[in-house]
Amino acid sequence: MAGQAKTRNLVLVLGDQLDLHASGLDGFDPQQDRIWMAEVREESTHIPSSKQRITLFLSAMRHFALELEKKSLPLSYTRLDDPDNTGSLAKELARAISQTNPQRLVMTAPGDWRVLEAIKATAASHSLALDIREDRHFFSTIRDFAAHAKGRKQLRLEYWYRELRQQHGILMQGDKPIGGQWNFDEDNRAAFGKEGPGEVPAPTRFAPDAITQDVIRLVNQEFARHPGVVSASKEGFGWPVTRAQALKVLKDFIDHRLPNFGRYQDAMWVSEPWLYHAHLASALNLKLLTAREVVQAAESAYQAGQAPIASVEGFIRQILGWREYVRGIYWLNMPSYLERNALDAKNPLPEFFWTADTEMACMREVIGQTLQTGYAHHIQRLMVTGLYALLAGINPKAVHAWYLSVYVDAVEWVELPNTLGMSQHADGGLMASKPYAASGKYIDRMSNYCAQCRFNPAKSTGADACPFTTLYWDFLIRHESMLAKNPRMVMQVRNLSRLSPENRAEIRKTASELGISGRS
Repeated sequence: MAGQAKTRNLVLVLGDQLDLHASGLDGFDPQQDRIWMAEVREESTHIPSSKQRITLFLSAMRHFALELEKKSLPLSYTRLDDPDNTGSLAKELARAISQTNPQRLVMTAPGDWRVLEAIKATAASHSLALDIREDRHFFSTIRDFAAHAKGRKQLRLEYWYRELRQQHGILMQGDKPIGGQWNFDEDNRAAFGKEGPGEVPAPTRFAPDAITQDVIRLVNQEFARHPGVVSASKEGFGWPVTRAQALKVLKDFIDHRLPNFGRYQDAMWVSEPWLYHAHLASALNLKLLTAREVVQAAESAYQAGQAPIASVEGFIRQILGWREYVRGIYWLNMPSYLERNALDAKNPLPEFFWTADTEMACMREVIGQTLQTGYAHHIQRLMVTGLYALLAGINPKAVHAWYLSVYVDAVEWVELPNTLGMSQHADGGLMASKPYAASGKYIDRMSNYCAQCRFNPAKSTGADACPFTTLYWDFLIRHESMLAKNPRMVMQVRNLSRLSPENRAEIRKTASELGISGRS
């Protein structure tokens, strides 16, 4: 506008960048600069987000905005229900540019490729410089991973993880790993046994305050047809939405559940959604916590004798290993990564993924829990819902959309490689060295789901055949020639030799009757 004084820097803060110490705020001058935040419908509808996920983001954003206001930092904040809200991140940014007349835009690097491209395009259309700063919430940078990947025929988590352990001196004794080994997977695969998990310390949950209650009302009104449920109680929504709450969740996990986390991290049990897991991923991904402080808390617990090395190393590997690794994979391969479909899986996502209305007890339990809470732990995701989608030949892009929709901790940079690569093997082995294919017997071994089910995990054909087991053998048959070339799948493929032509034909027939078996 003619004659309007210019803002020096318009500092963009996205909904997953809720940290007063983020790099985008370095050098912020309240006399010259202004912070911009916007709630926009597009971010909840480009893939329809669950009510739990929308509530988490909007509530956390509003609490962070309140922090900024308490510090008297100039802030332009658009609420979802503001009458002038255009509903688009790019359009809201364009509107803010016209109102504030900034000399340049400044931000911490976005986590999602789609968002980055939209912001870059908006800046360019207004002939504004865009200062994108390194995201310090990680141990490594995108450039670090690119340098690690350069010239390698295969990328594997283990090598990247060891490199970061050595570089940052985490769980190290000189140049050797504490405990004499780099990982303790063999110690971290226990099931609960027939007696079940017993008394598991309950996680810290928070009753919705006035801000969150307002958000819940808004979400139920504006997104009534979106997946899942949310209500204004600790049971209906209890996720941390402030840094203070996130720190309480971290302390609670370290003090009460970390000692048993490793041993039981793969175990599952009916009506026990929380178990010994940390429930910190959403706080980490919103940047209410940093990876460094979470890892440091776990390492300090080991050093103080509060938790065994197997549990501590298993937990740290999820943060320092997988989280950093999937981020590197994502930025190294976007945007083409989203289109990969190495197994040529084309089936649609079954309707029961949105309703939990299925006779399979394991799927009913995990999906029902997910729709209720916005949460499932990593084995429930990888070896129940993800396993079913892999075996059933469901289009990986549809599987990705479901995971991004329903989980409160789902942001694309971490969710996409874990789903499309790790779970669905759609990237052809870039992310993981083999498809994570298993029969219903795996689920039976790691849970009590099968005891509640009419299907028999040992059977692949017949009226009571477990769909997982049927589809497992069908998957091996369909992809036999490809899997035979994978050294880690040789034993599973060799088991096919036990099947007569008649067995194979019956398995294929049973799979086709399920109505979702892929056809290669």
